[in-house]
This record gives sequence, C-alpha cells and structure tokens, in this order.
Amino acid sequence: MSSSRPRILVSNDDGYFSEGIQTLVEAVSPLGEVWVVAPDREQSAASHSISLHRPLRIKEVRERWFSVDGTPTDCSYLAMNHLLKDNRPQLMVSGINHGANLADDVMYSGTVAAAMEAAFLGVPAIAFSLVTRGPFDFKPAGRFARSLVEEALSRPLPPRMLLNVNIPGGVEPDGYVITTQGRHSYGNNVVEKEDPRGRKYYWIGGTEYAHQDIPGSDCNAVLDEKRVSVTPLHFEMTDHGRIPELSGWSLKGFTRHESGGA
Repeated sequence: MSSSRPRILVSNDDGYFSEGIQTLVEAVSPLGEVWVVAPDREQSAASHSISLHRPLRIKEVRERWFSVDGTPTDCSYLAMNHLLKDNRPQLMVSGINHGANLADDVMYSGTVAAAMEAAFLGVPAIAFSLVTRGPFDFKPAGRFARSLVEEALSRPLPPRMLLNVNIPGGVEPDGYVITTQGRHSYGNNVVEKEDPRGRKYYWIGGTEYAHQDIPGSDCNAVLDEKRVSVTPLHFEMTDHGRIPELSGWSLKGFTRHESGGA
C-alpha cells in the first residue's frame, strides 16, 4: 500500500541490530515511512565493496526491516533495485555510525558508502556518524539527525546529493558548520604477531590520531570546536588542477590527443 508520507530508507555498516541505527530510526520515524535494509553483521571499513561473486540473502526481521548478508553497498543496491524498486524512497540516511567518519575516513567507511550508493542510484542521501570511541550516547546525534532530515525533506533535493555528517560525542554540540573534508592520520601502523604454530600474522591500522589544522574542515569543526560538521560530497574525483601539469608530459612513442577525440 502506498503512503502519502515520504519514504525514508535507513542503512548502516554496524549491523541492523546496532544502537546507532535504532536511534536513527527512532529519530526519523515521525517524519516518514521508514524502511531499514542493513547488514546482518558488523561491516565497518567495508568501503564501497559490492558482492558480485556470491549470492546474497535477505531476511525480513520485522515489518519494513530487513537484514542482508552482504556489505552496506549491497544493502542500498538491493533496497533500490529490488525491495523498493517500484516506489523508491525520497531520502536515504545511513548510520548513526559508532565512531568518526571524518576526512580520509570517507574512503574506507561503509556508512558513507551505503549513502553514496543510494546517491549513485539517484536518491539524495545523508551519512551520520558519532565521533567518539565510547561511551556512546546517541541522543544528541539523533536530535540533530531528525532536524536535518526534516529540513532536507522540506526542500526539492538534487537526486545525487550526498552529505557526510559528524557529531561530536560526549558533549552537547555547539551548533553546526558546513565544512570541507579535512586530513588526518591514524599512524599507519603494522603490528606483527606470531601464532602458536610459529606463523606470523598482522594487524593493520594504528590508534594514534592527528589531524591537520585546516580552517573550515570537518576535523576542526568536530574535534576542536565541538560542533557538528556537515560536509557535501560528490563522486567526480578528477583532479582538475593537475590536468595542465600532465598536459606538459611527453611519452616516448605515443601521441597525446586533446580530450574529445581531437
């Protein structure tokens, strides 16, 4: 049965059972007809991986709430092209992630990837993350999510709009800032261990965290100013500023043509 209320798709990368997604669903349910399609297990740092070489299974957990034995991208893809293909949502929201998705995190984030896949497929999307390593109090993030979603639904949104939202944890945020993507590092560590049979194995990813001081960036807003960051993202990854430099390169044995076939 169709509904006159706006349809909202919800997903994440922490799993359909996570506290973050429960909070997000509670926050946006008064604003529309909510459908949840989320992974059946933890899928953090899954990035934009999609399952092309194995079958996927969908389980209806309860009414309009589905788990998928796949990645966050799989969830958005199946929702858009199967479960909701005849009545697509007006908005997709992802999260609330259990941890930051600031700066370079967006390249690895399953939370952002779920939203990005929806935007790829023509539905505006917002990814929400709570910036803390615990304890996790999602209430302030839920309140902000509801306010932003309410505003988004009141406007004609471009179909490929993608917003990345990070909410500082452990504090009541001092408002919000429209930001750019920052830069940070986790230390790039590799930890070598040895199992009882003498075989080496490795853990990657450090725990040290340092961000560059970039005014107007998401890192500065959330980590230094304790404000919510709202960062508009897009998929066009061409480095236009590098084109003139590359145009001066000369490759032996090959002719460089101008773009457009000239």
